[in-house]
Amino acid sequence: MNAFIAEIIGTMILILLGNGVVANVVLSGTKGNNGGWIVITTGWALAVFTGVVIAGPYSGAHLNPAVTIALAIAGKFSWAQAPVYILAQFIGAMLGAFLVWVIYKDHFLKTKEQGLKAAAFYTSPAIRNNISNLLSEIIGTFVLIFVIFHFANGEMGAEKTPVGLGSLGAIPVAFLVWAIGLSLGGTTGYAINPARDLGPRLIYAILPIKNKEKGHWSYAWIPVIGPVIGAAVAAFLYLVLKG
Repeated sequence: MNAFIAEIIGTMILILLGNGVVANVVLSGTKGNNGGWIVITTGWALAVFTGVVIAGPYSGAHLNPAVTIALAIAGKFSWAQAPVYILAQFIGAMLGAFLVWVIYKDHFLKTKEQGLKAAAFYTSPAIRNNISNLLSEIIGTFVLIFVIFHFANGEMGAEKTPVGLGSLGAIPVAFLVWAIGLSLGGTTGYAINPARDLGPRLIYAILPIKNKEKGHWSYAWIPVIGPVIGAAVAAFLYLVLKG
């Protein structure tokens, strides 16, 4: 399996399980309905674990454009490869979101509230305030990337292992994402990954879901730009501290 396919499959599984746990909690008539925030954050952490395990040996398991950009800024990944990885991540995210709809189709039909249907695809703020929401995504992603850089004393990539989350080990990364969700995710839903939000948002826009909202496109730039800024700040600070 080459890196491009690995990023597609790894990100697809990440979104299938991550958005899947949201669907299980928020949609009507599911076995996990009203499971709560702990269930969602735990499900997302395990989704990251699974995606990293799958893609790690082949691509390094970036699974997130913010990770790819941060690694490139830090000189740990080739800028020439970055567009290929990011394209694969968006393809995988869209496929994963589509599969969530396939699995929960009956429950989307049964759910009347538009916001709950949308929540199974993309993030939205608890309180809409563009500045605060953007800062939430910047800080959440900063924590993700900055801590990733300092796993294993900042050295990423073992011999014969592509650089990325996979070279750090799936379990530490899963715990990190879990911690971010529990502590920082209550404001915007912690996208911290442009592909995770925009890919499913695009799929939601084209799927034949009855009584759906229009996608909150006026907000969509925040979970894309915020993570990129947070990743860049983390990478530059890492380089400064490293000397």
